[in-house]
Amino acid sequence: MELSWLNWLYTAVAQVITWIHAGYSTFIPRDSGLNWALTIITLTVLMRILIFPLFLKQMRSSKKMQELAPKVQELRKRYKNDKQRMNQEVMALYQGAGANPLGGCLPILAQFPIFISMFTVLQAMAAGQPKFGMSQDLVNDARAAHIFGAPLPATFFTSSADIVELGADAVLAKVVIGIFVAVSSLTTFLTVRQSVTRSMAQMPDNPMAQQQKILMYISPLFAIFSLNFPLGLVLYWVTTNLWTLGQQHWFYSRNPAPVVDAKGNVVTPAPKPGLMSKLKKTAPEPEAPPEPPGPKVVRRQDHLARQPRSKRPGGKKP
Repeated sequence: MELSWLNWLYTAVAQVITWIHAGYSTFIPRDSGLNWALTIITLTVLMRILIFPLFLKQMRSSKKMQELAPKVQELRKRYKNDKQRMNQEVMALYQGAGANPLGGCLPILAQFPIFISMFTVLQAMAAGQPKFGMSQDLVNDARAAHIFGAPLPATFFTSSADIVELGADAVLAKVVIGIFVAVSSLTTFLTVRQSVTRSMAQMPDNPMAQQQKILMYISPLFAIFSLNFPLGLVLYWVTTNLWTLGQQHWFYSRNPAPVVDAKGNVVTPAPKPGLMSKLKKTAPEPEAPPEPPGPKVVRRQDHLARQPRSKRPGGKKP
């Protein structure tokens, strides 16, 4: 899968891996599985932070499209016999509102070159080749690293003899890699399900709903291909799926899906309270300190005491 025109990106990814690994090596052994697991996870997080603006652009574009859904349905009914005119009117509506139907592809397109680069760099490590600016010592450290007993460069289909040569038990290594692939499949399904469920809740009459359901249940099958990926790449994929789950949950909780009321108006519900808001609500409010007592008012009635009882206010008349 090595593409020559991406050599500059392979070199960049290898250099970042070298820097991160060197940083963790100051307090973790260089050939430790923990060191390399943290290196891959850190690289994944840095990459996802880098493309976070694209994620926000995707979500905002998707939200605009959902708000325009009732108008799109009207256009589809009006031009149901003229698909070309219908598509032109729908695209004009999207452009006028600043919505991009292809906005959802941006994060995927941005991740794909990184994924290819990770695959290529890890494959070079697995083959013991110090390519893309990597040193032989770095490659040897990666080949010696084990995560829960499975070699970092090994795949599920790596021969038992090669796994033993990497200093691991073949059966244990395949079990560990199989578990990682299963987790990868599960997190892929949950990620797609989270997105599809929201989309269907917002647009129950979406003509693409059936295709989205099919995609939701087929998506975990793509993880089967990761049986042929190095363990380090599977770890990268699991990490990015978990990041996506948390990121989407964060955005969806603060940007509830717009709904259409009985009159056909698009209404955006109030966002769900965040964790800090819930903590503020549950925390008891401090009681206000009691106000200091004011000066006591003493009414002087000495002049009344000197008057006859009959002349006092309210006294008995003679």
